[in-house]
Amino acid sequence: MAFTILLLVVVAIANRIRISAPLLLIIVGIGLSFVIAEIPPLPPELVLVGILPPLLYGAAYNTSFIDFRNKKWSIGSLSVGLVIFTSLIVGVVAHLVIPDIPLAAGIALGAVVAPPDAVAATAVAKRVGMPTSIVQILEGESLVNDASALTTLRAAIITVSATFSLWQVSFNFIVAAGGGVLLGYLVAQIAIPIRRKITTPTFDTIFSFTVPFIAFLPAEFIDASGVVAVVVAGLLVGHGSPGVQTGSARLTTQANWRTLIFFLENAVFLLVGLQMRNVLEGLGADNHTTPDVILFTVSIYLALVITRFVWMFIPWLPASLRNKRSGTRERVVIAWAGMRGVVTLAAALTLPAGFPSRDLLIFVSFVVVLASLMIQGFTLPALVRYLRLSPPDPASMALEEASLLERAANAGTKRLGEVVTPADPAEVVERLRLGARERTNAAWEKVAEPGGEETPVEAYSRLRLIMLNAERTSVLEDRDSGNYSDEIIRQVINLLDVEEARLDAIRVTRSEGARDVAVPETIAGECEHLTDAKSLPVPPPPLECEACIAEGSTWVHLRMCLECGTVGCCDSSERLHARQHHRDTKHAVIRSVEPGEDWRWCYIDHLIDNTPADAPRRPS
Repeated sequence: MAFTILLLVVVAIANRIRISAPLLLIIVGIGLSFVIAEIPPLPPELVLVGILPPLLYGAAYNTSFIDFRNKKWSIGSLSVGLVIFTSLIVGVVAHLVIPDIPLAAGIALGAVVAPPDAVAATAVAKRVGMPTSIVQILEGESLVNDASALTTLRAAIITVSATFSLWQVSFNFIVAAGGGVLLGYLVAQIAIPIRRKITTPTFDTIFSFTVPFIAFLPAEFIDASGVVAVVVAGLLVGHGSPGVQTGSARLTTQANWRTLIFFLENAVFLLVGLQMRNVLEGLGADNHTTPDVILFTVSIYLALVITRFVWMFIPWLPASLRNKRSGTRERVVIAWAGMRGVVTLAAALTLPAGFPSRDLLIFVSFVVVLASLMIQGFTLPALVRYLRLSPPDPASMALEEASLLERAANAGTKRLGEVVTPADPAEVVERLRLGARERTNAAWEKVAEPGGEETPVEAYSRLRLIMLNAERTSVLEDRDSGNYSDEIIRQVINLLDVEEARLDAIRVTRSEGARDVAVPETIAGECEHLTDAKSLPVPPPPLECEACIAEGSTWVHLRMCLECGTVGCCDSSERLHARQHHRDTKHAVIRSVEPGEDWRWCYIDHLIDNTPADAPRRPS
């Protein structure tokens, strides 16, 4: 209990003063290690079997399989090639600086400190606004390099007890990795159909907690890589589960996993800090002089930094990074965003008792994590700003969301038309259509300029939340008066909470920031109507919806037909005159004529094009 409370307090303080929570947790843990009378050593088995499988599975489960596949060469270059390269270089450096450390033990140290931590890098990315492409590479790298590093570590540990052979290390790595991939795939193929049969959210959540161990333990039993099996299973189950889970099961599982991962990630940093005194006491027994330890630690850290930069700028290695989109600035950021974190700390603690210079290697791992979080973590935001990398644009993200929801709503409405029968109440069918339209309108309103008049969905959300608060207050008063049973009270409060959560999810957040950076790629090539659409000039202000003026109604946003130039109100408006114009004329493409917006939309194919208006297009 005290440990959990301390963890929460430290994380809250770190968030309040805007510093790295892992860094503060380690520092607090180190301080407490010299205050608490006796702290038992952390068993390596607890870390290897109890902490790493759910951590790796959670990261893999939430990784986009599509993004991973699209960037497989970049991610593979960094997460496999660079890990092996780093392990070998660090192994050689460790053996040269302190010859008493066997080369295999040095490679084990290299495997421990090789994998960067995406949590630390993405935390900085969200704060300073790294390009999405860089964030995706860092997250994908972190996912696979954890598995490749721990598999390399496992092979190196096995080799320490025998005569060192690079061939033997390579063979152990290939066998362990291959077996892990196969077993992880089999576990995923079994787990996904099982989840299809489970409809109770609680059962589904409990089953999801068992999957990483179902993948890990059998793999370790047959001398395959348990961590590779966990990562493969997590990646495949995460990709396949949305199609087989119920909505309530998915929401419940995600909430529980977020809580578990939050606790485990932060607990490891605090636990490691608490082990520092034990490590220092063991370090004294290794008979290494203080100058030797300092030289060794600095050499390992510099080897890590230099090796990552060398790998990023060797043209024949990261082949996919040589394209036009990954220039020198992006490579510099990826190279410098090599902060080490939870997996390095956990892997260091898995070194078995009696391992050559075990306490020294653990100490160096701790210092490398601290140094990378302090030096690289604190300077990465300044580097991103100095290189002027374009951050993700909220308006562009809102545009993509609106486009996707529009396509989904049209698919749902079309299916509704196919299954509805004369026996179905007309008012129910209309409410369903209206609900789909309201969700789409809410997404389109996110694209609007910040400020301005309140949109219909914003007004609905604001007023309905006021009503919900009054309804909840009334229910609680009835609870306190004892007029209704506790079971009924809980059911009603749950219904109100679900609706409030839905309103929070669709509440309109006005887009902020510049609109001329980080725009999504055009998809006009998939739509002949967008490709062939005219490039009509926008009429001079003031722009108006003439149909709204004639009817005495009010518009929210304006769109212009690119076939004839007619300006009409958007789908968030009451009368939907732009869409009605399309129905009357069959003109396919409109564009936004709101200030700062030039995206185009095809009503027929339900596709969007965000190519700047002045970009060259096919002549009409």
